[in-house]
Amino acid sequence: QVRLVESGGGLVQPGGSLNLSCVASGITANINAMNWHRQAPGEQRELVAGITSGGDTTYADSVKGRFTISRGNDSDTMYLRMNNLKPEDTAVYYCNAQTTRWARPYNWWGQGTQVTVSS
Repeated sequence: QVRLVESGGGLVQPGGSLNLSCVASGITANINAMNWHRQAPGEQRELVAGITSGGDTTYADSVKGRFTISRGNDSDTMYLRMNNLKPEDTAVYYCNAQTTRWARPYNWWGQGTQVTVSS
């Protein structure tokens, strides 16, 4: 129903910046919110940032003030601007879309993009 494709990951030095993108395709009209999650090796997947269709944003405390989430004008593209990256930001970053159909919530996931912060 919904396909999500992330891009923009890579290797960056501590203090550097990266821009992640997520493009949604398929039946996207029912997307209520889009989020960025990340998962480091041996760790649980955690919410990094989220944005609703109305533009409300949320951030994990660990990235507050450093990361900025936004959506494109067509609402089918989501971005994550990551500044002042730290080694602990190293993880696979996943795009997530939340939809509601017949009052039932669904979560859709991209395949992830690797972000490595190392000197």
